[in-house]
Amino acid sequence: MQNENKIRTLWLIGCGNMGSALLARWTDAAETIVVVDPGSPQLPDGVEHLSALPAGVLPRPDVVVLAVKPQVAPTALAGLPALVGPETVVISIMAGTMLADLSAFAGEAVPVRAMPNTPAAVGKGVTALYANGLPEAARVSVEALFERAGSVVWLESENQFDAVTAVSGSGPAYVFRFIEALAAAGEAAGLPPELAEKLARATVVGASALAEVDPRSPRDLRAAVTSPGGTTQAGLEALDADPGLPAMVRAAVRAAAARSKELAEGR
Repeated sequence: MQNENKIRTLWLIGCGNMGSALLARWTDAAETIVVVDPGSPQLPDGVEHLSALPAGVLPRPDVVVLAVKPQVAPTALAGLPALVGPETVVISIMAGTMLADLSAFAGEAVPVRAMPNTPAAVGKGVTALYANGLPEAARVSVEALFERAGSVVWLESENQFDAVTAVSGSGPAYVFRFIEALAAAGEAAGLPPELAEKLARATVVGASALAEVDPRSPRDLRAAVTSPGGTTQAGLEALDADPGLPAMVRAAVRAAAARSKELAEGR
């Protein structure tokens, strides 16, 4: 990768839910952006589209982001090693694909693993990154790229990816499921469906915004709105009744982490 954090050419291979969420924040991240996808994705103005990796010699990209499903990677990425070089950074967001396995696709390029999540589309995502021996200039550029989509954390060990996948990668779906459940509960309590969903959405958005800026812990924020003997305490006691929300969330994270490990093992 070139110095001064300037990306000349960025390739995004795969433009599904996660790829398109990132692309929404990357429209001015590089001088040239090329999306490689066999479908017909809706792309921002100025983004080039290829249905497959090109054959022949082209100017090497600075950054390649692999956003295809792991099971199609051997076919979709077969020609990639010939198109990248030692100065290229290849970033994989493919679930369960270990850094060592990326060498089959990355060739001489520098491989990086990333686990973003879909709130990246509105600049509120969080991305976990991991690499071995990444040059400092490349590290800064990769971090800056993903900071366009939200916050960034670097992992100390690649083994943490299963847990990260289960918490932040799958986490937005858990939150959306909670919004569904809260809206349905509001409807069951007598609210019109549209009003119940509006209240549920706004409540989660507002609570998240408060948690983002308030230095108090989530426990303290919860305690601050829980009056002894009040309505909130009654509701929380119901949430914590056997098996309880904490146990259910732990079970969800365990299941997602186990599936991430299975994917890494090719199962």
